[in-house]
Amino acid sequence: MAETDRQQDDQKYGHKYEQNPAPPKPAPVPNLPVWPWMVGGVLIFAFVLAVLWLVFAPKPDPWTDDATVTAHYASIAPRISGQVTRVLVDDNQAVTAGQALVTLDPRDQQTALDMAKAAIARDTAQVGNASANVDRQPALITEQEATVAQMQARLGFALADQKRYGNLASTGAGTTQQRQQADAAVAEDRASLAAAQAALQASRRQLDVLRAQVTAGEGTVAVDRARLEQATLDLGYTTIAAPISGLVGQRSVQVGDYVGPGTTLMAVVPLDRVYIIANYRELALAHVRIGQHVTIHVDAYDIDLDGMVDSLPPASGATFSPIPPQNATGNFTKIVQRLPVKIVLAPNQPLAGLLKVGFSVETTIHTGLADVVAQQRSAPDQAVAR
Repeated sequence: MAETDRQQDDQKYGHKYEQNPAPPKPAPVPNLPVWPWMVGGVLIFAFVLAVLWLVFAPKPDPWTDDATVTAHYASIAPRISGQVTRVLVDDNQAVTAGQALVTLDPRDQQTALDMAKAAIARDTAQVGNASANVDRQPALITEQEATVAQMQARLGFALADQKRYGNLASTGAGTTQQRQQADAAVAEDRASLAAAQAALQASRRQLDVLRAQVTAGEGTVAVDRARLEQATLDLGYTTIAAPISGLVGQRSVQVGDYVGPGTTLMAVVPLDRVYIIANYRELALAHVRIGQHVTIHVDAYDIDLDGMVDSLPPASGATFSPIPPQNATGNFTKIVQRLPVKIVLAPNQPLAGLLKVGFSVETTIHTGLADVVAQQRSAPDQAVAR
């Protein structure tokens, strides 16, 4: 049966079916050229060199995108307690230095000022009275001195009478009563002289007391003047003015609020004094020093501005963090730190007015591979990179 089927296939396809056909011979492999392998090797070698160059070669223009626009803005806060009666500015409004921003109810401070004025008038009058007593006291002392002289004269006359009547009584020409009256007159005059001398001494001491009263009164007047000055200042503090020129931001005060000293009411941001804080890795600062040119790319507007390095920080950002790293615990991991470099804008750039505090920017410092290490060696007494 199988033989019959093979014969039919031979007749159908025009050839004879072979029971065990020979396997085909493989096609010859062509010889490939060598130059593609050489080109590939050269490209790989060049790529490795480029990577090594990018990794290890010194970079004259360190770049970072960890940079923001910032400024030293003023937080507006009252110096006294009080109720807000008027808010004279609105959000994002431009203000000038000295312009009134908020007013507080001034009635309490006005009352304190009036009381201080009355106190200084009263105490000034008391000082005048004490000064008049001081001026009068020398006359009283002179009067007491005259009284003492009078008492001394009377005592001298009484002593003479005592001597006369004593002699008369001893010879029998005078009576005992006369002698006793003379002795009593001497005792009385001596007592009067002692009283006059004591009064004179008291008058002289009273002059010192009166002078002390004048000094104390003058001190009280000085205190009253200080209170008057403080009351005047407190009344002036009821009007809160802008310390600098800029734009109002972060306003949180409303009319009717009762505020205390130090309560933040708003902020005034001086956009004409903005600068850049660029956080560079410490390895990127090998050639950075003050005064080098900086290119600042502003992401918000896709523009480039010119600046220069103003200063380098004394420490890394982690040093001043609330919880600084403690490498002495044994769990030390070396981490490359970042240092905030201050960059100021070059003058006469109209587009710099577009900057807002908080903008993200990219900075490139053109160092020219300055040899900071060699310069530091030549000037060891000063930090050349600062």
